[in-house]
Amino acid sequence: MPELPEVEVVRLGLEAHVAGRVISSVEVLHPRAIRRHDLGSLDFCARLASQPMVAAKRRGKYLWVELADKAAMLAHLGMSGQMLVQPSSAPDEKHLRVRFTFDDGGPELRFVDQRTFGGLALAELVEVDGTLVPDTVAHIARDPMDPLFSRDAAVRALRLRHTEVKRALLDQTLVSGIGNIYADEALWRAKLHGTRMTDKLAKPKAAELLDHATDVMREALGQGGTSFDALYVNINGQSGYFDRSLNAYGQENRPCKRCGAAMIREPFMNRSSYSCPRCQPRPRA
Repeated sequence: MPELPEVEVVRLGLEAHVAGRVISSVEVLHPRAIRRHDLGSLDFCARLASQPMVAAKRRGKYLWVELADKAAMLAHLGMSGQMLVQPSSAPDEKHLRVRFTFDDGGPELRFVDQRTFGGLALAELVEVDGTLVPDTVAHIARDPMDPLFSRDAAVRALRLRHTEVKRALLDQTLVSGIGNIYADEALWRAKLHGTRMTDKLAKPKAAELLDHATDVMREALGQGGTSFDALYVNINGQSGYFDRSLNAYGQENRPCKRCGAAMIREPFMNRSSYSCPRCQPRPRA
């Protein structure tokens, strides 16, 4: 699943190529792409026609386009969703689900989704702590790249929980944007095993962990995000390259880049966790 850096790459592209343009028409080519919009495709298309796309916004891993009528179009990328900006003359993609044309006659915005786990939906904007967000993501915490993010508040919230630290990192109501990949990378940098309990972490160590999560996501953003296959792309269809810089995630049996021990993989919530058994020892029972 795309995490904060990958979603931010898409947001930046939408902001540059879509913000300020007025929608001329919307064509839904697969109903599953708007299944989260309860009123169906006719309402979805009618409400968006003639609407200006004001700005592209993000909170954590959640992406939306702000519209002029205090509404938002949420884009759930899922496992394979792509927001592509294409000239109208470009052939339709095999898995094209929704097409947006604009009244300036310029490039189209296309939602392409091979596995159809993603989708688009309309939501109302509500104010949360002085920021407008779609009502469906009002419970999501600020992410470390948000100018109003408070590391101290996040540290307090983390240490008040009695749970494994990796589970806490993935809890989007505590800190948003961090997923499985960057949680493993942050834990490796902090020399922490993911099963350490949050209420046993000293304040400096919890702060260090959040700083590492922030740093690794900024570095990934600088390389266009992490792409493990052709489905993770920016609006121009280009992949990111941070997978070449990963120290923990996906590194099973490879030597730890810090101490040389063989990296291990352990099951975690129907996924996997990767760590160094020497640098990140499992806490004693």
